[in-house]
Amino acid sequence: MGAITQIGTSDDRMLSLIRTTVAKDCNPDEFNLFIHTARHLGLDPLRRQIYAFVFNKNDEKKRNMSIITAIDGFRTIADRTGNYRPDEDEPSYDIDPELKGPNNPVGLVKATVRVWKHSHGQWHKVTASAYWDEYAPIKEEWAYDQEQGKRVPTGRFLLDTSGNWGKMPRLMLAKVAEALALRKAWPDDFSNVYAHEEVDKARIIDDALPSEAADRGETEARMEKIGGPNSILFDWSLDGKAPLEPVPVGQIADRAFAFIKEHSEEPGFISLWRERNRFALREFWAKSPSDSLEVKKAIEQAVAAEKQLTPAETAILEQSTLLAG
Repeated sequence: MGAITQIGTSDDRMLSLIRTTVAKDCNPDEFNLFIHTARHLGLDPLRRQIYAFVFNKNDEKKRNMSIITAIDGFRTIADRTGNYRPDEDEPSYDIDPELKGPNNPVGLVKATVRVWKHSHGQWHKVTASAYWDEYAPIKEEWAYDQEQGKRVPTGRFLLDTSGNWGKMPRLMLAKVAEALALRKAWPDDFSNVYAHEEVDKARIIDDALPSEAADRGETEARMEKIGGPNSILFDWSLDGKAPLEPVPVGQIADRAFAFIKEHSEEPGFISLWRERNRFALREFWAKSPSDSLEVKKAIEQAVAAEKQLTPAETAILEQSTLLAG
């Protein structure tokens, strides 16, 4: 059995290490369920065989934990039953050349994998297929609409290439199919357990050591205090004296559009605001080029429409810009 089963309930230090690394987002009830499942499956979280991933962790109404198992963990569980053997053949694929494109690099329709289960004195083949359009991490694109004054769906869908789906599409889809086949053959052992390829979330599993993951958790905790690692500090004040505010990247465009609309009638103010936030706007462009471009256009339009400044106002603006720099 796995190390987590051997740990038992008395090894507080080991359980603490698990909680602060691979299960750091869990609340007490979720952590208890995760440990119970790990023990039941005989998998060791510290050997990266099983993970607890919490979706919508900042929204209590939508919060949901999924127990994620590496595909090798799936195979280990099946092997321990004593009545499993893998198929000798490679996975098979249905490919349609007409589907090939940015969102489907090789034109995959589905991947099929077979596993074998020994039951009632003979081997039975268990087959499962995974379809590209059901599991590939393809997400809807959003952009700012000038007429509606907010971000809306563009109707375009893009493949998330931050993981391996764009690099190794056959392998990723085959892993999903294999997990489905194993769950089909041993439903009790794999109840409510998912391979990370089945979950639409990039970078759930990486190659960091437990100590590195713990350091990363501490870093994330510090980052959350300033708005999280995916936030950028902006100055929304009128005089540049208020504290900088961390704004999640996904909210910056909407905040900027509302801010520009509210202050577009104030002479020279949008120009000054742009100068004060020049580094933040550059970082925004690096993290979200499409949204940043829309914000850039809105700023340029507002600056072009700004009222003509008097010499005194120009001097004040220039002095403020120097102080902001």
